[in-house]
Amino acid sequence: MIRIYFLPFTAILVSVIFILRLVNLQIIDSSYKLLSDNNAVFEQTLFPERGLIFDRNGKVLVSNKSSYDLMGIPENISVFDTIELSNILKVDKKLLVSNLNKARKFSSKLPSIIIPAIPKEINAIIQEKIWKYDGFYLQKKSTRHYPEAVAANILGYVSEVNKNDIKKSNYYQSGDLIGRQGIEKYYENDLRGTKGKKFYQKDRFNRIIGSYENGKFDISPKNSNNLSLTVDLTIQKYGEKLMKNKWGGIVAIQPSTGEVLALVSAPSYNPNLLVGRDRSKNYSNLSLDTISKPLFDRSLQAQYAPGSPFKTINALVALQEETINDKTVFQCNEGHYYARGMHMECFCPKGSKNNLIKAIYNSCNTFFANTYRSIIDKNGSPSDGLEKWNKYVKSFGLGNYLGYDLPIGKTGFIPNSNYYDYWYNKGGWKSSTIVSNAIGQGEILATPIQMANITAAIANRGYYITPHFIKSDKLFGNKIVSEKKFTLIDSIHYEKVIEGMYQVIERGTAKIAKIQNVKVCGKTGTIENFTKIKDQKVQLTDHSIFIGFAPKENPEIAICVFVENGYWGARWAAPIASLIIEKYLNKEVKRKWLEKRILNGSLLNEYEKPYLGTEFVINE
Repeated sequence: MIRIYFLPFTAILVSVIFILRLVNLQIIDSSYKLLSDNNAVFEQTLFPERGLIFDRNGKVLVSNKSSYDLMGIPENISVFDTIELSNILKVDKKLLVSNLNKARKFSSKLPSIIIPAIPKEINAIIQEKIWKYDGFYLQKKSTRHYPEAVAANILGYVSEVNKNDIKKSNYYQSGDLIGRQGIEKYYENDLRGTKGKKFYQKDRFNRIIGSYENGKFDISPKNSNNLSLTVDLTIQKYGEKLMKNKWGGIVAIQPSTGEVLALVSAPSYNPNLLVGRDRSKNYSNLSLDTISKPLFDRSLQAQYAPGSPFKTINALVALQEETINDKTVFQCNEGHYYARGMHMECFCPKGSKNNLIKAIYNSCNTFFANTYRSIIDKNGSPSDGLEKWNKYVKSFGLGNYLGYDLPIGKTGFIPNSNYYDYWYNKGGWKSSTIVSNAIGQGEILATPIQMANITAAIANRGYYITPHFIKSDKLFGNKIVSEKKFTLIDSIHYEKVIEGMYQVIERGTAKIAKIQNVKVCGKTGTIENFTKIKDQKVQLTDHSIFIGFAPKENPEIAICVFVENGYWGARWAAPIASLIIEKYLNKEVKRKWLEKRILNGSLLNEYEKPYLGTEFVINE
């Protein structure tokens, strides 16, 4: 009985659904009418203005300017004077013809970009003559403009989408622009806005004769919201000036908020080079520079041994583990003998006795070698000791991605027992084997932004906030900007290390970084530097590093400066850091003698040494 009624009921139900769908398509949803009329309708994409980008004080970092693309629909293009058109556009005739052929291969019916990024002055001329060229039309776009020509590594750039971009998102079509690198890429969905549509009626000769149904189906483009960055334009510009003719990175953070005040990578490039019709050529030139690598962000991607600044972390771990205290004293005999015939050099005078604070401001290798070994050997098992040390160190954000809102970076490296078990066989190593980690010269690697972040954690007495570039308390990615991330070190231990860092400036290795009426805390570092020349390991001039923050109480800025081949930490890194601190806190620099020395200083001769093919001297 049920079967008798079920089949007719099903048939009726399907018929009703089918009829309702037809009514929806043909009557209710009249947008489908456009599809049936597409031979008589021309659809033009309306591009929104890309969102502006400002610094933390409202100064414009990225704006827009009008640009035009010459579009062409191959099947509508009649015979025309290619020489005349190429002359008007100021492009090579071969390029024009080549792009037309590419468009025909892509699609005879769909519009393609024939000549992109036509400047405003040329557009004015072509607008008057476009009627002569059937099948061509001009499409307005906005292109990026960088008024200050700085912060290229932060801002990134935009370029035309490729096939992969189109496959990943149905939003994009050929000729659209998309963010590449930096803020432009990370916040692409926020910056791009929403495209609009305008429909035109065509006659039987495919000529546009007016708006389709009086604009009934037109969709206006929607501009995006603008973005305000945490970056201070004044400090960013100043940092880039100070790093002229030097390679390395600067990262400055506001400790209390995690806001990145400056992110300098040197050498860099003018971001305006990657705008307009010469973008591809300029990008190729930049990418082919495999020596200075201007496209490589050293502040986020370069992984260096942290050197002596890492001594502060080992000190904090040892204090937490109670293997040392502020009264612990180790005697230095111009270094530390850690194995038979193995000696770690130190610049302390023979017979020097250093406690924690003196060891920090004198940068005593002997003190920290003993300190590190006390951590590893505490419970008689180097493997267990190293694992515990590893956890402490990683709680500062080392050895992993920090989670900041830029799309590139490196994790650095913090070794564990498995690493050494692999290289030395299980049980084939001990604290003396890995003692170089004591002074940040072992297997440890960190990026400048990670070093700036640990400086912020020390300045905050035990926590950091994920470094970020958007001036907002809102979410970015999956991270909450205001969330405090606490280290595994109790806050009570930081004051001892901070006092040592303060004395580094007052009486230690970085007296040059002293600023009048400002209590600066810091730590210098000098890092061995090697390269390969003809498959031979060759030592180059040491790297210069400095970490610091100020003021000592209620810090407003934490900074890391890394200068490749800069030799002593106090020679280049410390002065640069102190000038930036002074500029940020006091709004002006009074130590003009130091500023002049840094601005006029160059390390280009150091960078040339490996490529000259002659013998050279290091650490001059």
